[in-house]
Amino acid sequence: MATTRSAGDAATSVSSALGLGSGSGNPGLRKLSTASGGGGTAPSWQSCYYCTREHFKTISDFVNHLRNRHCTREGGSFVCRYGFNGVCASLPLDGVSDRDYDAHVAKYHVNQHTREMPPEWGVYSAAQNLPAVLNDPSRGKQSNLFTKKWGEHFVERSHVPPSPRLPDITHADFAVYLGSIGKRYRWHERRQQQLERDKPLENGAQGATGPQTPSHLSAVPEIFLKSQLQLHHPATFKQVFPNYMQTTASSPDAHQQTGRQLQEQLSLYLDMVEVKIAQQVSQKSAAFFHAMTTQHAILAEMEQAADQVRQLRSALAQLHSHSVVDSFRVLRFAQRRQHYNLTLDKLRLMATVHKTQPMLQLLLGTQDYVAALDLIGTTQEILSAELLGIHCFKHLPMQLSEMEKLIDKMLTTEFERYAAADLNRPLSDVPGGETDSVCAEEDKLVAIVMGLLRKQNFSFVQCYQQEAIATIRAIIKQLLIEVLARSDSDQEISLTGHGEQALELTLPEWIALLLRSSQALVSILERIKTVVGIMQQTADAAVGAQDAVNLIDSEAFLSPGHHEQLHCQLQQLLQAVCHYCHERCANIVSPQSLEKSSASEPELCQLSEIVDQFGETTRSICGVASVPLQLALKVQASRYAQRFHSERKQKLSLLLDQERWRQVDIPHEFQRIIERMAAGDYAKPEISGNLISNGAGNPVLLVEGKQPYTLVSASLMLIRMLYEYGGSAHRLPLLASYHARNVVDLLRCFNSRSCQLIIGAGAMRVAGLKTITSTNLALVSRALQLVLWLLPKLKEHFQAMSGYEAIERDYQGHIKEIENKIHGIVSERLAAQLDAWEARPPIPSQTFRHISRHLVKLHEAIAGVLPEAQIHEIYGVVHRNFKDKLREQLLKLNVNNNGGPQHGVVTSELTFYMETLRTLKALPAEQLDNGILEEIWLY
Repeated sequence: MATTRSAGDAATSVSSALGLGSGSGNPGLRKLSTASGGGGTAPSWQSCYYCTREHFKTISDFVNHLRNRHCTREGGSFVCRYGFNGVCASLPLDGVSDRDYDAHVAKYHVNQHTREMPPEWGVYSAAQNLPAVLNDPSRGKQSNLFTKKWGEHFVERSHVPPSPRLPDITHADFAVYLGSIGKRYRWHERRQQQLERDKPLENGAQGATGPQTPSHLSAVPEIFLKSQLQLHHPATFKQVFPNYMQTTASSPDAHQQTGRQLQEQLSLYLDMVEVKIAQQVSQKSAAFFHAMTTQHAILAEMEQAADQVRQLRSALAQLHSHSVVDSFRVLRFAQRRQHYNLTLDKLRLMATVHKTQPMLQLLLGTQDYVAALDLIGTTQEILSAELLGIHCFKHLPMQLSEMEKLIDKMLTTEFERYAAADLNRPLSDVPGGETDSVCAEEDKLVAIVMGLLRKQNFSFVQCYQQEAIATIRAIIKQLLIEVLARSDSDQEISLTGHGEQALELTLPEWIALLLRSSQALVSILERIKTVVGIMQQTADAAVGAQDAVNLIDSEAFLSPGHHEQLHCQLQQLLQAVCHYCHERCANIVSPQSLEKSSASEPELCQLSEIVDQFGETTRSICGVASVPLQLALKVQASRYAQRFHSERKQKLSLLLDQERWRQVDIPHEFQRIIERMAAGDYAKPEISGNLISNGAGNPVLLVEGKQPYTLVSASLMLIRMLYEYGGSAHRLPLLASYHARNVVDLLRCFNSRSCQLIIGAGAMRVAGLKTITSTNLALVSRALQLVLWLLPKLKEHFQAMSGYEAIERDYQGHIKEIENKIHGIVSERLAAQLDAWEARPPIPSQTFRHISRHLVKLHEAIAGVLPEAQIHEIYGVVHRNFKDKLREQLLKLNVNNNGGPQHGVVTSELTFYMETLRTLKALPAEQLDNGILEEIWLY
């Protein structure tokens, strides 16, 4: 015991020399114990294995961390995830209750003695590398497909020579390093051997002292190793002196015995600490004595360093007083001057802002609305950015906003007043005069429109459109009032706002009203176009277009999107105004206005000229053609065309009913009409008066100078009517489509009515004809042929003649039917004669004489009417029918080609028959031979 105490005294003296306290509350005691390695490791609850930056001061913080970060709750169960890959090895995965989870954490994680970091998985942690797994693991790494299938020895391995760029490393390259490190390594080996020799002696000394004396610092309670030991706390006092108060209350002897045991235990703890201190001192003795020997040199260096520090401080003080202070004073003065300048600029800016309202009044007085709005916008930006919070300008933003609204209202009012004044200026007497095409007060208009564009107020376009429409309505109304004032009618008429009252006016008055209205509206449209052009130029200048006139001094403020929108609105304005003008003029030309008047062709031409001129003018203004006025004119044209056609159709029907179907002479005027129609010339006026009754003329009508046509008076009237239709369409192209349909209807009427009168024998009842002769049929056929010749010319002239093919088919069918009727009549008479014929003398017989007489009469009836080719065709059919009927009669009479008397009679009769045809030249020359003498016997 004495030995231990002496050793402890020695350790205490050594620790005092080193400046280390011997009390259990000394902070150095814990540091030394930790450095010596005799103490335990840090508790497992002070840090988290998997959250490297999480450290905890108490156990409750650690438990809360595990519950929040490493625990999942599934229903009412808790699953611990405090482990590698989120799996705890001590808790089943199905979860436990809250109470069992707290017990699990306290047992396996808070009081965990071993602290081994979990293994971190890496590439080398796998049992085999990925290529070996993807290939055959039993074969190892394969170089290609052949070695994989047939083994590594299938291909020859080539030897790779060593690289010439890598040096050859030998043992001599490490000789210098081994020579420099060898001395240190041998000293380290001797030191390790000495420590191994001292360890058994130390263990023997501890055994001599007694087995009850522990040598490890783990036997010392943790309370004595803390940096602060506060015994006045009840909890700390209770840990240092356990059961001390109970023994004091029981008996004084027990109290003394307990105090003695506590003193011995504390002495034991002190001996253990002193022994560890002595071990540390013995291990560091060489360094300690080295420090003691070099202490004087260190003190000398310290004094030298202190002198250098004093010199440096004096130099720094001098530098601070002479350089730094003055420099800082200069910088402070410069900063103060900058602040003064900023304050002065701010005051000047405030003075400028204070003059905003007087400047606004001045700008508004000069109608510079854009500059006024720019000034308001700039002032508001300055107030919100640079003068925010200044008390004297507290109400100025609100005043500027009200001023901006006032300017907007002022611009709208000024524009409305300007539009009304400009549109209601007196109209000039000359269309397109200076007052109509020049804008009044253009500078004022530019200023107003520029201000409205600056406010992005595009409603002025609609406002101007409404004002223009109101002006147009007022002009029409004023013109109607003037017309009524000049008229002699005493009828009381009240006009509506649109002037849509069917007035008792003559047609010339309506045309004069339309002419004056169109001229006045053109003047107004020219004004509107000029104003719209100025608006467009202003918009171009506002958007900053390169080819625009520079009308503003500031930068462009209109966006391209708004510029395009305004351009479309202006175009729509022109189109809407022009369309409204056409609607108002269409009401003048409408059937309601002209229902009691019938326009003649010159009046209709005059109307068409007015409408076309007005339409071209409006198209040049707005770029789009308007329909209403053209539709109204077409309605009038349709009424005129219908009246024109009804008159001629009725007249043609009357002429056909009165027609005697006799040949008439062709007047020279009709010959010239045919020639003009053949050349497509309809420019000259048609024939006036009744020229058919004149005796002068040719018996036939020559077509193309060589084709003669024998006609009746109805055919001539039809030609005259067709020429009138063509001339009317030529003079007024608007009527061409109507006349084309009416011409087809007129030709269809002529065809059907002539067919009823001649083929249907209606002329015997209507015109009083006794019979329908072949001459009548031939004259009708010739008239129809003339119409067929005229059809292509009419189609070319009218260009849109629908029903042309149907008319052509009807006429050709009618002509064919007339031919059938002609040769049908003759064939019936010849057949009736042959029925009574017998092959016996006299020759020629009476039958063939009658047959010859019928052929001669037919030729006399049609020879001067029909052309030779058509006559040959008719006689060809009659000739064939004659041969057929004669064969039947020969079979009936049983006459054969045997050279007998009856055969001779037939030959003589046929010779007489053919001689009659040769005399008439009724057949082509090649058919007039005696071939019938042989053909008649061929069945």
